[in-house]
Amino acid sequence: MVCNLSGGAQADGFHGIMAHMEYIEGKRPVIEALRTGMPISGVLIADNAQRDGLIKDIIRKAKSVHVNVEFVPRARLDRQSERGSHQGVIASVASFPYAGINDVMAHAEAQFRRDGRALIVVCDHLTDSGNLGAVARSAEVVGAAGVVLPNKRSARVTAATYKSSAGAIANIPVAQVANLKAMLERCKESGFWVAGASEKADQNIWQSNMKGKMVLVLGNEAEGLARLTQETCDFLVALPQVGKTASLNVAQSATAIMYEWLRQNQA
Repeated sequence: MVCNLSGGAQADGFHGIMAHMEYIEGKRPVIEALRTGMPISGVLIADNAQRDGLIKDIIRKAKSVHVNVEFVPRARLDRQSERGSHQGVIASVASFPYAGINDVMAHAEAQFRRDGRALIVVCDHLTDSGNLGAVARSAEVVGAAGVVLPNKRSARVTAATYKSSAGAIANIPVAQVANLKAMLERCKESGFWVAGASEKADQNIWQSNMKGKMVLVLGNEAEGLARLTQETCDFLVALPQVGKTASLNVAQSATAIMYEWLRQNQA
């Protein structure tokens, strides 16, 4: 449904909702957000914005997914804008619905009972939201039970995450926890083996037993696994390497390791 609102109670109500949400500014970022399925609650368009192809595309895409569009004075967008680059368009995005760690673990236990395998992917303070999306995409493809993040000093789900995950982030539980070490210890008590991806590993992934209930821990892009996290892992794994390149990036490494987990558990 496309609504042409120039102000009044309905527009003010929309403004009140937006105050508690994140914003996406600019024509192409809003189009990309609509295309990748981000939970957009509404779009504001300046009433004097040029009705070019991009604006028409935004209205068309919003209508197809039942997102309301409001036409408002440009001054309102200027006040709403955080970067001053709205190009006459701002979308409001509902907060990502993070799962609870209990939900992720329950999902993993159910998978193990059904398939004899379960995987939880833990990101130890990744900083790039795009990398998070790429990791989540691979995790969803191989059938992981969920992705776990620290709730501080870590990437979170943003528009970049939706884009790099090709929308897969909406199809896999993502939980935030306050204490990674405590979460990993809880997993171990529940019968999971915890493998940390690290260049310092003594064995490569082909030599490692990845069968059954596994937690795969991925380190920070620059520094790898934190010392405390590494000490909590049951063992470390690395990818076999023949060439001269130092290593793959975290998202590429994660994908390769997850597929080896899936291969070992196929039989």
